[in-house]
Amino acid sequence: MNYNYIIIGGGTAGAVLANRLSADPANKVLVLEAGRPDYKLDFRIHMPAALSFLLNGTFYNWAYESDPEPHMNNRKIAQPRGKLLGGSSSINGMIWIRGNAEDYDKWGREKGLENWDHAHCLPYYRRLEGRLAKADKYHGDKGPMKLSIPENKNPLFKAFFNSVQEAGYPLTDDVNGEQQEGFGKFDQTIYRARRMSAARAYIHPVKDRENLTILTGAMVHKILFEGKKAVGVEFKHKGKIKKVYGGEMISCGGAINSPTLLQLSGIGNADELKKAGIDPVHHLPGVGENLQDHLEVYVQWRCKKPVSEYPSLNPWRAPFIGFNWLFRRKGPGATNHFEAGGFIKSHDDKKYPNLQFHFLPLAIRYDGTVPTKGHGFQLHVGPMNTDVRGHVKIKSANPYEYPSILFNYLSTPDERRNWIAAVRKSRQLIETKAMEELRGEELEPGKGVQTDEEILKWVAHEGESAYHPSCTCKMGYDDMAVVDNQLRVHGVENLRVVDASVMPYITNGNIYAPVLMIAEKAADLIAGKKPLKPEN
Repeated sequence: MNYNYIIIGGGTAGAVLANRLSADPANKVLVLEAGRPDYKLDFRIHMPAALSFLLNGTFYNWAYESDPEPHMNNRKIAQPRGKLLGGSSSINGMIWIRGNAEDYDKWGREKGLENWDHAHCLPYYRRLEGRLAKADKYHGDKGPMKLSIPENKNPLFKAFFNSVQEAGYPLTDDVNGEQQEGFGKFDQTIYRARRMSAARAYIHPVKDRENLTILTGAMVHKILFEGKKAVGVEFKHKGKIKKVYGGEMISCGGAINSPTLLQLSGIGNADELKKAGIDPVHHLPGVGENLQDHLEVYVQWRCKKPVSEYPSLNPWRAPFIGFNWLFRRKGPGATNHFEAGGFIKSHDDKKYPNLQFHFLPLAIRYDGTVPTKGHGFQLHVGPMNTDVRGHVKIKSANPYEYPSILFNYLSTPDERRNWIAAVRKSRQLIETKAMEELRGEELEPGKGVQTDEEILKWVAHEGESAYHPSCTCKMGYDDMAVVDNQLRVHGVENLRVVDASVMPYITNGNIYAPVLMIAEKAADLIAGKKPLKPEN
């Protein structure tokens, strides 16, 4: 069968396109997802608090890791990516951050990308959002992506909000609205106590459409070309190598898998492709370059009063937490616990906020380990608008061999300068009278870490990815651009990329929201629809 559209990857962007492009009955749409289905009965996917299960192992997860990072003591940094329907939206932290309006205006200032400034992106955010609050000029309330506003019930949140104000920073009613700068509640991609993945929002409501075919366990090996025209894909499904043909191929694999697939298919730096055993189809040196991510650390304190979420870690409580979540839609299992945080500037010379903080009423790592027994709380912190650049490069023609991934964390003077400020400001936010009754000893990095050199040494030893890889197939028209402003791959026909890799610059915060917006906008571009009217 020939398809109008073959979507490679059923993750965040792929789910949006599957829904929007199949809305026209004349379109035959095929989605090829390498991972497993997101089964309704698999509580680990759907329970918000079960996050750490998903980020470890390879059951739901590609489990990538970087090459030894030269400025991080040659540590290999874990980079989980979702390997199931919904992609990374099925394993992420469920935090809804659009980024700053200036992020998109920065895109719009690039030659040819004027239609990607904030005014052109805002209406797509409003279209996709189903925020459980009344719509306004910044938000929609009728879209497929249901968003909840946390209640911040734990007393540590109230103390934190008092503390940041005492430290001299404002509160904001909406970090995704008029004022990002300051501290407040973080919208959650949680609906009726369940994770709101892109698959749940976009695919499941329409999966029975006759013109939509979704194959899981379908690993795409390469895109097939006739000359420089993409005509189909080769993939493995149920142990057999298959080929399928269509009108347009759309890679939605994300910032690691999309450049990898393009390189395996002969699109990339021709000299490097030849060394990897690939016959070049088109020389496009920017493929896999410009990799950007957010590095973060946990600044942790002991809590002097027994008010943190530490008791929820007791295995004896698990059955009660599970019962409360499953049947009553409440309790510790019904939240991601990343319910509050904020954005501030590292230095006065920054044009807009470039540090993000998540406040958590528990001292714990992403892998579920805790630094010490007992009550605690923490700030996740990291610089946002990084000038660090890395790459994703295939090592061979084998589609099952993981690529070389290098982020180059801490490699620039500005990044190191911002990190020193990030740790110092974390302490400033918490070392106040408002937190005095609750704040115990500093667990990480500890009072022994004070000088600039000691801070950078600690970050190099303890820093982890925030899991926001992006920008490896960037939009634009310079020598290193990979796609144009319609997300078509330069120099070839019938091939687009739609995912986080097309960002020219990483956004200010978590990237789930921006990827959904990109895919919503791309759906109109691909279908030839009139774009939504820009809104200032």
